[in-house]
Amino acid sequence: MSVPSSVSEDKETRTVNGKEVEIHTWDGPDDKDNPFNWSPTYKWVVTVTVCFVSILTGLPAGSYGSGNDWMSPLWNVQNDPFPNLYWATTSWNMGAALFPLLFVPLTENTGRMPGYFIGYIVFELFLFGSAFANNFATIVVTRFFGGGASSVAINIVGGSISDIWKGDKARSLPMSLFGFTSVAGIALGPFVGSAIVQIRKPSVGLESPWRWIYYIQIIYNAALIPVFWLILRETRGDVVLKKSAQKLRKETGRAIYAESELDKPSVVELLKVSFMRPTKMLVSEPVVIFFTLWISFAWGILFLFFSSVVQTFGDSYGFGTFQTGLVQLAITVGAVIGTLVNPLQDWMYLRSAGKNDERPGKPIPEARLYTSIPGSLLFTAGLFIYGWTCRPSVHWIVPAIGITIVGVGIYSIYMGVVNYLTDAYEKYAASALSAASLGRNSFGAFLPLASGQLFSTLGFGWAGSLLGFIGLALSVVPVVLLFKGKEIRARSPFMLDSTFDSEEEAGRKNSYSKKGQGRSGGESEV
Repeated sequence: MSVPSSVSEDKETRTVNGKEVEIHTWDGPDDKDNPFNWSPTYKWVVTVTVCFVSILTGLPAGSYGSGNDWMSPLWNVQNDPFPNLYWATTSWNMGAALFPLLFVPLTENTGRMPGYFIGYIVFELFLFGSAFANNFATIVVTRFFGGGASSVAINIVGGSISDIWKGDKARSLPMSLFGFTSVAGIALGPFVGSAIVQIRKPSVGLESPWRWIYYIQIIYNAALIPVFWLILRETRGDVVLKKSAQKLRKETGRAIYAESELDKPSVVELLKVSFMRPTKMLVSEPVVIFFTLWISFAWGILFLFFSSVVQTFGDSYGFGTFQTGLVQLAITVGAVIGTLVNPLQDWMYLRSAGKNDERPGKPIPEARLYTSIPGSLLFTAGLFIYGWTCRPSVHWIVPAIGITIVGVGIYSIYMGVVNYLTDAYEKYAASALSAASLGRNSFGAFLPLASGQLFSTLGFGWAGSLLGFIGLALSVVPVVLLFKGKEIRARSPFMLDSTFDSEEEAGRKNSYSKKGQGRSGGESEV
């Protein structure tokens, strides 16, 4: 990165601790070091690269289960009637739920790149731990840390996209791609794992097929680290300015600082907010509560398919590990369809700006939900189709189509939740998204533990129906927001206090207090 050799005379100054310091900012609106001003080509290179990272770090979540037939007898872990081997996926998801709360906020000071590479390398190291495990407890522990490191890397991707693409219109396609890779990275896992275990190796020892699931991923992930190092640059603008100011101080000896260096919160404060704010929102914000339930159930179904597809297609059609892995590609096909439809959602969202009487010219947050409502209904319909058609008398392609439809729904729900919470909570969006992430990964950890007994006890049809009815009930959530969103936002202390525009914030609060419902902004305590 180039650094200006001198500082202009009209540079902003500030007195800090009795000493006047120069504030280092961008060299005009077209400063080429500003990530927003990078070339479109390089922005897309960065976007595709970080989205590829989200796929690679998501694959081990689902690929693990393909080794069950070898791990169960090796360690005498019973997997029937209760899926005890799934505890390793539960630990993966719990790591994924908790680690971002602790480590993602640190990237506010250090930048995105240390977060990516430290997370990616830790993720790689714990793949080693799983590959050479000598007992099931080691698998459970290493996957907890591997899932946590994976989730840290994935959670930074959305921030990187926001760092380089300015405005809703510019970000729409990159965010669609990120939404796809978030779902596909996990959904592709069973296929990748089932393909790898086709390697004809001894059933025991260090060459056992289940270990090759990790060996292969270790090899290509390690090979890609230097590639990512050469391609990626720091995307967080205030960190770029901080490094530039530090270089200027060293070269000139003058007191030159970036704004972020003077106003940065302490690590303790960052962690306090990171833990307390999402927790508070989960118990006090109805929108966050119900949206978390909505996305969490969808995410739980995504992981439930890892075991239920093996059970249902195995019993109905005699499918083996590789065949059921192929069937689970249907979820990814559904995510592809959802991604292709998403530009229509973005178009409708941007057009809503002309109808916004609260903030003229700015799209309405509820317009983010237009396609997620039919998507949620498709999610429900797909579960019914999957449950009632997975039987020997019906061709296997029919329940596979049901899984595809569920995949469309999962993608639509995921994008609706992420985009709505981002728009509605603005400067507190990270906390709202952290709350939703905590919920969905927790559901992904525990809901599938009930899969075997659910489908065995109720039968495939009624098990699919039960899940479908729950999905149908949760489909009411976006419908309520669509029609009552404005009133709900007016009653939310967090949303009243969420705008980056101070004048608008004052206007919101004044309007709210006139209605006799005076409630203070929700963030003052944290």
